[in-house]
Amino acid sequence: MDQQLALDIPAEETGSQSPDKVDLAASVLRAFDGDALVAIQELLADADFLRDQPYTASCIMSSGMARGWKPQYERT
Repeated sequence: MDQQLALDIPAEETGSQSPDKVDLAASVLRAFDGDALVAIQELLADADFLRDQPYTASCIMSSGMARGWKPQYERT
């Protein structure tokens, strides 16, 4: 997918994206025309890219600039 994923969230629900009202998994599947395998592959590729971003930032920024903050690369 060459463009940013646009989730199908009804306009009346954009003020508060409560998990009980918006089914993000269903929106992702709709974005990929119901192809679960492609959706999972793209989400994993996005996760890999996003996981790399804090690593890159930590390599180029000084610890003083971040006031000692260190990124976490995995969800805990």
